[in-house]
Order: sequence, then structure tokens, then C-alpha cells
Amino acid sequence: MERATVEPKLGRSKGYTEPSPEDWKMLVAKYKAHTVQLVDRLLSHLELLGGGAESGFDRLQHSLQTATLAHQAGEDEEYVVCALLHDIGDTLGPYNHPEVAAAILKPYVSAENHWMVQHHGIFQGYYFFHHVGLDRNMREQFRNHPCFERTAVFCERYDSIGFDAQMENMPLRAFEPMMRRLFAQPTNTIYKW
Repeated sequence: MERATVEPKLGRSKGYTEPSPEDWKMLVAKYKAHTVQLVDRLLSHLELLGGGAESGFDRLQHSLQTATLAHQAGEDEEYVVCALLHDIGDTLGPYNHPEVAAAILKPYVSAENHWMVQHHGIFQGYYFFHHVGLDRNMREQFRNHPCFERTAVFCERYDSIGFDAQMENMPLRAFEPMMRRLFAQPTNTIYKW
């Protein structure tokens, strides 16, 4: 059987013209409508973290517990939402989940909270890396960083203990108003319309 070959088409398709200012305005309007649905997509994605109870680790319950603990301790809404979303990258980036979560949060949170989420994986390792053949003190490379203590406290008070199967977590929908307020207006982005 003969294989069909396809010639690559370089350049623009026939009849293509550069988008007009009106085209760009229409695209930006559609983009804005898409961004309004971000919280709904995040809530759906958080639900994807659930269902790991049979393996002893339900990521949704861990995320809810971490956020519940932060909320009960009186942390502000931005911090609580960071606690809720800190592991949201587990499904798409199992080997770099902190960076995935931090990328989602970056346009909406302070530099301190962004750094905390981005580096929490290394700091969380203090509690278990030595059990799996890694250096539990890997976080020490950041000892002089201004956010070191903030991230260490996050892991100590909320992330490392957020595995209590007996604890009653706040439901996911309880965090929705906080998320809607936080994600209403990005502050750290070039896309400020």
C-alpha cells in the first residue's frame, strides 16, 4: 500500500487578511467572557482531585482540609484560596504541581502568596522526603528568602497536617464566594483592559 504524502503549507491561507481593529475588539470581548468563567472551571478541576480515598489520599479532601484549617485560623481570603488551590496542579503536572498552581494564581495574588504556593512542594518535603530517599532539608536552599518562614508555616500549620480523615472539612462550595472575589480582577497581568 502506498503512503500518501502531504505537502506542508507554509504561510497564511489564501484570502487571509490581518485582523482589523474591530476583529480584535470582538476577540477581546470573547476573551473577557471566557475569563469570567474561570472560577467555574477551577471548581470543576478541583472536583477532579477527588476520589482517591481507596488509595488513602483524596487530593480534594486534602485541599479542602488545608483551606479549612487556614480559614479557621483566621487567614485572609487570598491565603485561604491559595491553600485551597495549592495542589490543583496534581492532575496535569504531577512532577511540578506547585508551579502549575502558582501560574494559575499569579495574576491574582501577592508576590508572597505566589512564592509560597510555587515553593510549597519543596517545603512540604521536610515532612516526608527522608522517608522516600530524598533530602528533607532541601528547603534550606531558600533559607535567606523573605518568604521562607511564610512557606514553612503554611506547610507546618496547614499542608502537612491536612490529611485527617476524621476532620470535617468545609464543603467546596463554601469557598466559592472567596474564589469569585479573588478572581474578579487580576492585578498582576499585562492584560488590563
